Amino acid sequence: MSDQILKECEAKMLKTIEAVKDKFTGIRAGRANISMLDMVKVDSYGSEVPLNQVGTVSAPEARLLVIDPWDKSMIPKIEKAILASNVGMTPNNDGRVIRLVLPELTADRRKEYVKLAKSEAENGKVAVRNIRKDVNAQLKKLEKDKENPMSEDDLKVAEGKVQVLTDKYVKEIDELLAKKEKEITTI
Repeated sequence: MSDQILKECEAKMLKTIEAVKDKFTGIRAGRANISMLDMVKVDSYGSEVPLNQVGTVSAPEARLLVIDPWDKSMIPKIEKAILASNVGMTPNNDGRVIRLVLPELTADRRKEYVKLAKSEAENGKVAVRNIRKDVNAQLKKLEKDKENPMSEDDLKVAEGKVQVLTDKYVKEIDELLAKKEKEITTI
């Protein structure tokens, strides 16, 4: 039973790592990346949809993103959504496509992005620790189970394994942060 709980614990922690990676791809590091617009939601016929569901998003150059809407009447709504999302770019359109030119990263802006990356990493670590707390609670509940109790020694071993997993994934988040920090600060 405890092996099943440990497998679920590791799966949840892996999902947390993936979430941190996704958050990091949205943080700008000097090059245009279409995932920078993942959080932009456009009002399309009465419902909020991701930008990539109303047009094609591409990065033809290092500092340029191009949005080619499938329905050209959506251009004003897309522009409004980009401005409202606070991605730090001003949309330019020629009636057919929307161009977003990424401004040069200033030292202050880089520091801001590093701070944002650290915040996302900390959120990931907190999530991993919360998973640890929940799993340990499940294990303690197993120990007190009247029908099939877990021994105190088995509980300690299982808690040790949970801690090893926690340490492993917290370290992985730290490594991801260091890599992202280097990516942001390298000119």
